[in-house]
Amino acid sequence: MVSTTSGGAAGSVWPGGVPAAMPAQDRGDIEETYARYAWGIDLADPDMALSAFAEDAEFDHLWQGKVAGHPAILKSLEELWYDRQHWWLGRQHLFNHFIMTPTDEGARVRCFFQIVQYSVDYGTNFLFGIGTRDDQLVKRDGRWLFRTLYVNAWRAMGDVPWKGKVTMKGRPMPPPSHPDKARSGAQDKTKG
Repeated sequence: MVSTTSGGAAGSVWPGGVPAAMPAQDRGDIEETYARYAWGIDLADPDMALSAFAEDAEFDHLWQGKVAGHPAILKSLEELWYDRQHWWLGRQHLFNHFIMTPTDEGARVRCFFQIVQYSVDYGTNFLFGIGTRDDQLVKRDGRWLFRTLYVNAWRAMGDVPWKGKVTMKGRPMPPPSHPDKARSGAQDKTKG
């Protein structure tokens, strides 16, 4: 099924018009773009990392801010790889639950992410962070590439794109670890 929102101009990503749903081959190719990104940034492979970005791409990475173009993206990645190596080495970026929407320019892709990490300092594995992504991809020379990449890390409740009504009144308090300890603590207070 093809949407009628675009006439499918010559040279367009969608010559027959913007499809109503992402075609299976394009879905697979887009997921491979996310894989190239992860393999590149997680293993400090600049060629692999940049192979996921359009030449004019924008990379909006939390505290580093927004940068544009391959040289600026590479500089940001090198800061992570070499200025914060103990903090970065051993990470794996995982992406899942993709929602891919064809657009006139290419695709809007939303997904969840998790970052698992091997701690070189402690020799253990842990979950470093979670969040969502909201990216714009373009198809150039037959390959899907990031045009804009937006990381929404869940660092505070306001970062979670919750659509429902928030009804929490506050954090629940855990019960005493053992009823006898709660009683003995109360008794000790009266002995003073």
